[in-house]
Amino acid sequence: MQLDYAYMYDIILSFLTSFVLTFFAIPSIIHVAKKKHLMDEPGGRRSHAESTPSLGGIGIFAGVLFAIIFWTPFNLFQGLQYILCAFVIIFLIGAKDDILPIDPWKKLVGEVLAAFILIFKSNVKINSFYGLFGIGELPEWFAILFTCFVILVIINAFNLIDGINGLTGCIGSLLCLVFGLWFFQAARIELAIVAFSLAGALIAFLKYNLTPAKIFMGDTGSLLTGLICSILAIKFLEFHLDSDVTYYRFNSAPAVVVGFLIIPLFDTIRVFTARIIRGRSPFKPDRQHIHHLLIDYGMTHTKATIVLLLVNIFFIALVYYLQNLGTLYLLLIVLAIATAMTSVLFFTVRRKRIDKVKLMKEKM
Repeated sequence: MQLDYAYMYDIILSFLTSFVLTFFAIPSIIHVAKKKHLMDEPGGRRSHAESTPSLGGIGIFAGVLFAIIFWTPFNLFQGLQYILCAFVIIFLIGAKDDILPIDPWKKLVGEVLAAFILIFKSNVKINSFYGLFGIGELPEWFAILFTCFVILVIINAFNLIDGINGLTGCIGSLLCLVFGLWFFQAARIELAIVAFSLAGALIAFLKYNLTPAKIFMGDTGSLLTGLICSILAIKFLEFHLDSDVTYYRFNSAPAVVVGFLIIPLFDTIRVFTARIIRGRSPFKPDRQHIHHLLIDYGMTHTKATIVLLLVNIFFIALVYYLQNLGTLYLLLIVLAIATAMTSVLFFTVRRKRIDKVKLMKEKM
């Protein structure tokens, strides 16, 4: 497909439509949530000190859904209805969990259903390892299982980083803008519209979510953001298998995707690994996420969000400039740098916690 700049207006309008709808929907959602006492209460691992509505994802979903349906050229995106079906399933799961928490396994079943719809009906599937570990094309059965696993990991990774004001919105916006611009240049207009629609909704939402937060996106918003980013990431990978790919092709595409998604992916893998090593369930929550460490270090929500956003931008630039190193080498460099950075933060915060305990004992 040749790049048609006439579609640029559809992309811009999808962004603006989603932004405007979300921007004006959120105040009404805040009002209804307060009236009906649908609030996220402080306490436990939560980082907020006041009761706050947690249904912002409803406004994000409405803006994204309307913009995509209204501006997508259906002759270019004939499998759109299946993508939207997956959106609806994730929306229903998230909304139910935000209003009345559900069993994690029931949530997982819904996420798997959404993933299978994407895999079998929209052909959102990872078909190759691109030579990583000497593996190329994957057997069909393994491609299906591996893609399902990747989708679930990305969805829940965004859900897990949604612990401080603005973080998921900022990271999601950044990734959608990066993927959206790339898909536009690569003449994949339909995917660019999906990316920019979510970016518009998230940026509008940030107006109400940055400190002091008037509303949270909840599972409805974080799960939807993760789902869309998983679709964009997998489609980005699969685009590089085409023989007629344009000069916008990246070398070391798998490592590039990991670099793009470094904050949610690495934080989730790191925390789950640490819990397993300690003999705990990987699903048992604690305060070891990167954003928790930054808060415990003494940063405000805003500063922590800005730091993590800048770190994600750094990794995007890193994989862009080092893409010719090869997938394995670039992946090792990305993981090594991420490990070093989080290790320094972890041990610094640990030392502060120990000093704090000693100080408290001395006062007693």
